Amino acid sequence: QLQASGGGLVQAGDSLRLSCAASGRTFSNFVLGWFRQAPGKEREFVAHITWNLGSTNYADAVKGRFTISRDNAKNTVYLQMNSLKPEDTAVYYCAAARSLSSSFVFWGQGTLVTVSS
Repeated sequence: QLQASGGGLVQAGDSLRLSCAASGRTFSNFVLGWFRQAPGKEREFVAHITWNLGSTNYADAVKGRFTISRDNAKNTVYLQMNSLKPEDTAVYYCAAARSLSSSFVFWGQGTLVTVSS
């Protein structure tokens, strides 16, 4: 299971860190990702990280502002979000895929991030 947390209400320019705690199974060899869904919009990819090697990939909209990382000991993936913009307002979801070529099949509940201008 994946449990996302850390959302909240912040002002533009602020930072926030989201956490995704994995439990119930091992996610080694998996790809852990963050997605978001803004009101009235489709869910979109934000970032992913490979659990074993720690290689990362980001959506253009967040590149340079967001950083995804993982703590193997805590079985947790983080999304550090800096220089937040109102357009970053969304429900953020963490998810897991068995490989880079697989679909994300394990999903956590979302955590709401609201950025005021």
